[in-house]
Amino acid sequence: MEQQHQTLRGLYIVTPDWDDTARLLTVTEQALQGGAAIVQYRHKTAQPLQRMEQAAALLSLCRQYQKPLIINDHLDLCQALDADGLHVGGTDIDVAAARAALGEHKIVGASCYGDLQRAKDTAAAGASYIAFGGFYPSRIKKYDFRTEYDIVSEAAGIGLPRVVIGGMTLENCQPLVQRGSEMVAAISSVYFEEDPQAAARAFAALF
Repeated sequence: MEQQHQTLRGLYIVTPDWDDTARLLTVTEQALQGGAAIVQYRHKTAQPLQRMEQAAALLSLCRQYQKPLIINDHLDLCQALDADGLHVGGTDIDVAAARAALGEHKIVGASCYGDLQRAKDTAAAGASYIAFGGFYPSRIKKYDFRTEYDIVSEAAGIGLPRVVIGGMTLENCQPLVQRGSEMVAAISSVYFEEDPQAAARAFAALF
């Protein structure tokens, strides 16, 4: 899949640490049916074999819906599956190394937290998108800082799609979308909803 910035817009779902692969695939498919634009496979506690099996199954699902699958952290897994891209955090491989390893056509995203300079450096290193957050307390991930809304508008000049993350709900993400964020990343606001398809549809409608 060619790296196309225009595809990097809308609801960006991030998987929870679910060992139940069937459930993971069912809910992910419901979210894709609802209009999720991009999927990130993130499972912090999985064993390597489980991670490979789940990621391969998700990649097949994403191919059906013609949506990109991004692998969190694990460059080797991304390469082994020929997934669509990699997301790197602050303690992972750096963006330049990921870009060099994956080539120019893959998506490389990076967590920039609340740091505008980091976002600029990330862009210069070859990132496809920049992610800011957390903006709100998250049920999934504990942030020891709070990102200010204005970083979204301040980052407009960088010229890359901006993702916002951290406790996102349909209501609280709207000030960030209004400031120009191209993507909203959600875990619990989709995966833990009674109707994930409806939840995804509501997020997608913001864009």
